[in-house]
Amino acid sequence: MTELMVRQPGWQATIQDAGRSGYFQQGLSQGGAVDEHAYSWANKVLGNEAGAACIEILLGNFEAEVGADTTIVVTGADIPVTLNGDVIESWCSHRVRRGDVIRFGQVRSGLWAYLGVAGGWQTPLQFGSRSVVVREQLGGLDGGPLKKGDRLPFTPMPERPLHCVPWVHRPNYNEPLTAKVIPGYQYEQFSLVARRTFETADYKVTNDINRMGFKLSGPAVAANAQKLASEGIAYGAIQIPPHGQPIVLLRDRQTIGGYPKIGCVTSLDCARLSQCSPGTRVRFEFTDVDSVQAERRLFDRFFSLSQWVDDARMIAWP
Repeated sequence: MTELMVRQPGWQATIQDAGRSGYFQQGLSQGGAVDEHAYSWANKVLGNEAGAACIEILLGNFEAEVGADTTIVVTGADIPVTLNGDVIESWCSHRVRRGDVIRFGQVRSGLWAYLGVAGGWQTPLQFGSRSVVVREQLGGLDGGPLKKGDRLPFTPMPERPLHCVPWVHRPNYNEPLTAKVIPGYQYEQFSLVARRTFETADYKVTNDINRMGFKLSGPAVAANAQKLASEGIAYGAIQIPPHGQPIVLLRDRQTIGGYPKIGCVTSLDCARLSQCSPGTRVRFEFTDVDSVQAERRLFDRFFSLSQWVDDARMIAWP
């Protein structure tokens, strides 16, 4: 096993995998890649196990030196990436050699990019996951973002077949988002007017966003009860504080909270939301559990298949 040396960590770069589950009762956040779609493609292109760890890079400006011949891929946000000064295509795997330098420029659209390696980054497992949750100082090398000089272990695998994600599956992160929402625990506490306002209004992503959640701005909505007894918070829960502006809670959310929740954004739309830059227009539409579960099953089946299909449209998941 050898290592990748971080030469420049950029704004924030952390190790992320599929996250840790089963530890909410101990107060541990889920963690994991905020954009599950881009993260899953990184591992599929490389032929990795579905939960292999990637480096999640916020806004670019990341640089690292490879310690051995292997295969890499970059997915997610539109960021120019160079290998030894030559531009390489994102969403495609590439063979790299010992001493090669990978550099990310500044983001053009989206927020988070993923640098995957064949076999995954082999940082220590903690509570069944390698994912970093900075607030809990858990995961990665030391529980925090990567720093200059950090060394990430990996197993050299230079002979993996090379693949590219079909263009039809590469997202446009500049597009407005209509997020599907399952009605939440306190849905009935919101008036018909509030529900209708929530589903028909335009909201915008604010500057107050991170791995914990995204705050949105737009027409205010309010529940009959402004505060409740604290309860467990699901991934994608939409909290409505007293000021009436929605907060969508994501991977590093707190485990309990007491604000009313009008609904829950589906997991796949949470991934899409995570790439929305401040100012992006977001709308919501209520949906039912059956249709959401059907979409989720197709997604899971697509990314759990071990073999690569050159025409990925042959598998029924867009």
